Amino acid sequence: MKNRIAFLAAGAALLAAAGQASAQVTFYEGPGFHGRAFTADHPIGNLARFGFNDRASSAVVDHGRWEVCDDAHFRGRCVVLRRGSYDSLRSMGLDNRISSVRPVSRQGVGVEAPPPPPPQPVYEYRQRPNERLFQATVRDVHAVVGPPERRCWVEREQVAQAPAGPNVGGAIIGGVLGGILGHQIGGGSGRTATTIAGAVGGTALGANVGSAPATRDVRRCSTAPSGPPDYWDVTYDFRGVEHHVQMSAPPGPTITVNGAGEPRQ
Repeated sequence: MKNRIAFLAAGAALLAAAGQASAQVTFYEGPGFHGRAFTADHPIGNLARFGFNDRASSAVVDHGRWEVCDDAHFRGRCVVLRRGSYDSLRSMGLDNRISSVRPVSRQGVGVEAPPPPPPQPVYEYRQRPNERLFQATVRDVHAVVGPPERRCWVEREQVAQAPAGPNVGGAIIGGVLGGILGHQIGGGSGRTATTIAGAVGGTALGANVGSAPATRDVRRCSTAPSGPPDYWDVTYDFRGVEHHVQMSAPPGPTITVNGAGEPRQ
């Protein structure tokens, strides 16, 4: 019976050791998986031995669950990171504070960090440790914008009118006024001539009163883009294979990729 218990205990220890051996976490000096990287696959009591003490700003847990502590030898404040990508450790108070790290089982853990955000449905752009990078030629860039906006305004325009008859009332009033004014100018026979001329001119002027062109308000509309692009749909070639990726900014003539043609920042 004792031998059986010892055998089971040894088997459990081997399974735990195998689980820890398969665990792996990578730390990055900068947020968003930028900067120098350091990967651990076993307990490390003091990251200063590897030149990475208090340097981690983001992390990726590829396998297992990891306890990270802000003091050496797993002392101080400790947090457990589950599998996933943490593009910033600031919200957990661990930015540039991790000094020791070790894999842990599901039992007997302390504070556990909230789960990381779900991965994006497209490529993960972070560079992996010791990953070789290349430049791929961009073949096509298509800016994708939202639905167009309809814009309308009001303009005043002249309306064509059919020729109308003379203004009879205006002609009579104009003739009378013109005759009066003409009568006051000159003397003798000259007064008669100016009276006649004033009446004729006033009649002509009065006949045209009210014949100004008509206008109306007209509503006009046009379609315009909704604003800046939501993203850029990029097509690029790498080693004879066509790739597509969506980017938040337009690329240059080339983009950085790894050996499999996946984009990298």
